[in-house]
Amino acid sequence: MSEQGLNTVSFAGRAATSSQFKALYTEGMALVEETASYLDGTGRAASKVLPRMASVLYAAESMRLTTRLMQMASWLLLQRAVNNGEMSRDQVMSEKSKVRLDGFNVDRNAPGWLDLPEGFRDLVERSLRLQNRIALLDREIYRASDAAVLPDNENSVRAQLNLLRTAFGN
Repeated sequence: MSEQGLNTVSFAGRAATSSQFKALYTEGMALVEETASYLDGTGRAASKVLPRMASVLYAAESMRLTTRLMQMASWLLLQRAVNNGEMSRDQVMSEKSKVRLDGFNVDRNAPGWLDLPEGFRDLVERSLRLQNRIALLDREIYRASDAAVLPDNENSVRAQLNLLRTAFGN
């Protein structure tokens, strides 16, 4: 029985160790720092003058924003550790199971949303876009390791095409 799939190209795996990942890592960590600075400075001052409904929403959304960013930072740090050989893939898989990259959506129709400071709403939107990019990369990198071994009679080109269709939703 041959082991097909060993010579296949892992686009997601290459992206995770490429300059694209380094740019994503830098962007993610910069957003964490920018958000922390905003929440401790401008955001704190702005939140004190918000109408009551917006003030409650600001408190809830700032906690969600902080949690979302910490989850993404954890994932980025884990991926950097595996890229640098500081952790094995198995160690990362164990730790990665504690990281949530979904379920932090925002209700833009919530009462008070439009009363929130524009800078805060911008941070929320940027964090959501980054979260989606990281979640997609995570699925592409780690779903591949869970794939079943291909049967001997499956054409390796067809298998690669199927992987590409799965990755790009076609």
